[in-house]
Amino acid sequence: MLSKKIKEKYHASFGGTYIRDAVFGANDGIVTTFAVVAGVAGANLPLSTVLILGFVNLLADGLAMGLGNYLGMKSELDLALRIKQSQLLLAEKRGMATFVSFGLAGLFPLLPYVLGLPQPFNASIVVTGLTLFLVGSLRSIITKKPWFKAGLEMLFVGAIAAGAAFVTGRLIERLI
Repeated sequence: MLSKKIKEKYHASFGGTYIRDAVFGANDGIVTTFAVVAGVAGANLPLSTVLILGFVNLLADGLAMGLGNYLGMKSELDLALRIKQSQLLLAEKRGMATFVSFGLAGLFPLLPYVLGLPQPFNASIVVTGLTLFLVGSLRSIITKKPWFKAGLEMLFVGAIAAGAAFVTGRLIERLI
């Protein structure tokens, strides 16, 4: 449990209440959407498949994460605080922060496909990498961690998930 002084400083900083939710949502939105893109590209499936699966993932996974965050926090509050209306409202806002950041950040890997760019998968790799690095770097505003290190951490996590999805898509394509 954080000390009262640390909690006050954390929550007094810009966005401190929602930083975990926004970073978690943005990271998962970027990573899972690009993982879908990478898996579909690895399987050499058509552009329409990338767009359909990408947007379905944005909606379904974003809702699941946002609502899951809300229910998780609500359960913690029910247990620890025997729930007050103000805490319930906070749980709703944090769930919404996760959903919105997931949806907005998760759009970036799909942009090269939506815009009809040549070699959209390669463009998506670049856009996704830059977005992951940017979101990771923005964490430093709240955490005071060096921005470059925070950006690289998030880029690394995304690269592992995307690489695994691409290889899986390629292997499944060869098995089918």
